[in-house]
Amino acid sequence: MSASDRRLYVRRDTFPIAGTFRISRGSKTEAEVVMAEVVEECRRGRGECVPYARYGESVEGVAAALEAMAGEVAAGLDRERLRTLMPAGAARNALDCALWDLEAKRAGKPAWRLAGLPDAPKKLVTCYTLSVDEPARMAEAARQRAADHPLLKMKLTGEGDLDRVRAVREAAPAARLVVDANEAWTLDQLKRFAPVLADLGVEMIEQPLPAGQDEALRGYKSPVPLGADESCHGLDSLEQLKGLYQVVNIKLDKTGGLTEALLMKQAAEAAGFDIMVGCMVATSLAMAPTVLVAQGARFVDLDGPLLLAEDRTPALTYDGAVLHPPAPELWG
Repeated sequence: MSASDRRLYVRRDTFPIAGTFRISRGSKTEAEVVMAEVVEECRRGRGECVPYARYGESVEGVAAALEAMAGEVAAGLDRERLRTLMPAGAARNALDCALWDLEAKRAGKPAWRLAGLPDAPKKLVTCYTLSVDEPARMAEAARQRAADHPLLKMKLTGEGDLDRVRAVREAAPAARLVVDANEAWTLDQLKRFAPVLADLGVEMIEQPLPAGQDEALRGYKSPVPLGADESCHGLDSLEQLKGLYQVVNIKLDKTGGLTEALLMKQAAEAAGFDIMVGCMVATSLAMAPTVLVAQGARFVDLDGPLLLAEDRTPALTYDGAVLHPPAPELWG
């Protein structure tokens, strides 16, 4: 395939968030994303990623890393070679998902068939994320959302978190709850908080300790299952999580794309982990490939577009918490 047959385009976009999205590390009012588009004749494949400063990424750096792949793309780059050329992370995710999309269009088959899934993707029930805030404000947010969102995910930040969870539980007594500390707790806080959270019906505690301090969890029997997020990246991270966590959070921006995410899900299930499939705050284009990984997952957290003031067009369809599989016009 010659350079004139296939071209790579890289675009940076900014989408406003509805209000402010807050976690333990800070807050933001807009989502900055990078899109890779691979064009071949009259077909195009697209993928979107979110550069994440926590992992040393920036919009400029990710865009430059993608632009540097233009020659490889023109020469016929496929997904397997891509895994050998780029490290796991946001840039590889955007290009990997663009190649999946293009491959589906070339083959005239949906991406789920190319992925070898036994059935077409089904509708999913996703978490709705509550930004960390004062207890009364989190309770009010839960009260507004609980009717349409039976599974709420609370962002937490340290001392005062039990008051936050109690307030949300009172406001949404029937809701399922998971909590996400985003590395903000100490082991002592985890040991103090976990029994109370269990009594409040919390189903999972996500990333309580800073990544790199996971070994402190060895031998600790939490009354609430623990989930690894910042400590869980690609296939090579699974071995070190055994005996420490019960759930792993698979995100395409961490695995470096759908290709590795599907392999990681299979390996994680074989190792006895429950699966959570998550996202960054991004548009429907970023969520669409993740719908394939999320099939059968215990926890689905693909609410990124619900947190935005505006989404891409075409977009995914959400009926409250129910996420419909993507149409081919969007991706795959």
